[in-house]
Amino acid sequence: MGKIILTGDRPTGRLHVGHYVGSLRRRVELQNSGEYDKIYIMIADAQALTDNADNPEKVRQNIIEVALDYLSCGLDPSKSTLFIQSQVPQLCELTTYYMNLVTVSRLQRNPTVKSEIQMRNFEASIPVGFFTYPISQASDITAFQATTVPAGEDQMPMVEQTREIVHKFNSVYGETLTMPQILLPDNQACMRLPGIDGKAKMSKSLGNCIYLSDEPEEVRKKIMSMYTDPDHIRVQDPGKIEGNTVFTYLDAFCKPEHFERYWPEYANLDELKAHYQRGGLGDVKVKKFLNNVLQEELEPIRQRRKELQKDIPAIYEILKEGSAKAREVAAQTLHDVRDAMKINYFDDVDLIASQSEKFRQD
Repeated sequence: MGKIILTGDRPTGRLHVGHYVGSLRRRVELQNSGEYDKIYIMIADAQALTDNADNPEKVRQNIIEVALDYLSCGLDPSKSTLFIQSQVPQLCELTTYYMNLVTVSRLQRNPTVKSEIQMRNFEASIPVGFFTYPISQASDITAFQATTVPAGEDQMPMVEQTREIVHKFNSVYGETLTMPQILLPDNQACMRLPGIDGKAKMSKSLGNCIYLSDEPEEVRKKIMSMYTDPDHIRVQDPGKIEGNTVFTYLDAFCKPEHFERYWPEYANLDELKAHYQRGGLGDVKVKKFLNNVLQEELEPIRQRRKELQKDIPAIYEILKEGSAKAREVAAQTLHDVRDAMKINYFDDVDLIASQSEKFRQD
C-alpha cells in the first residue's frame, strides 16, 4: 500500500511558529522528499467545533487563514491533498463505530484530553464531542490508512489511542485498518515550542504566539518582550540557558549561516550560549539576533501569503478538489470497515442467498 501521511490543524486562528516548527515545516520537507506515496493535510473544522459550537463563524472564517498559511509555507496541492474535515462525511460514520471500542475511563486517562479540558475550564461540564475527539482523530487517521502522523510531542497520547483502536478493531473484525506511527520533530526544541511568555504551550487563547503572518514590526516587538532568565539582571551576570525562551527559539530556528550574516563574532550557537552562561552578554543583543533569524525565516512566507490572498476563490477551489479526493479514499475505507463488521447487507449476495434458502425451507 505504500507510505501515507495524515496530519492537520484546527482552524481556530492563524497558524503560529509553534505549528511551523512542530509539524508544518516538516510536512513540507516530507512532501518534497519523495518518500511518501500519498500525503493528506486536513483542516479539522469539525474538531474545532467541539469547543467552539457556540461560535461557528470563528471556525468558518479561519478555514481560509489556515489554507493560506499551508500554501505560504510550501504545501503543494499537486503533491499533497488539502481538504476540509467536515466535507468528508465518512469520518463521522467511522467515529461512531470506533466509539464502541473505547471506554469512558480510557478517554479520561488520555493526558492530552486531561490537559486540554483543564486549559478550557471544562472540568464541570465537558462537551461530549470534545471529550471524544481522540476517537474522531482515530477516524481521520485510519480513513486514509495513514502509516505516518507527523505531530508534536503533545499529540503522542492521541496517536497511541488511535493505535489501540486499530488493534482492537483488527482483533475483533479482522485485519482491516493500518497501524500508524507518530513522526516527531527531529529537533528537540521543536517538540513543544513555548509561548513568548515562557509558558509551556504556545496558544492562541493565551495570547503568547508569534504568527506566521505577523508583520515584521509585530514580530520584533514580541521577540523583544520574550521571557528570558529572570536572574540575569545585569549584563555581567551569568545567565541560564535552560528555560530561557530566547535560546529555545534559537535552538529551533538558528543555522550556522545566520552567524556569518548577522553575528560573525560567534562561530555557532554553542559559542553564543557559552558566553551568555559565563556572563558579559545582555539579553537585548541576543533578542536582536533572534529577530534577524526569525525575520529571515518568515519573510518568504509573508510574501507568498500576500500573493495568494489576491485570488481567494482559487484557494477554495483547491480545498474543494482536495475534499472530493479525500471523500473517495475515505469511502473505500468505510466500505472495507462495513464489510469487516458484517453490516454490508445490500452488498452481501451470499447472505441474501442463504437467507432466501432458509426461508424457503421454512
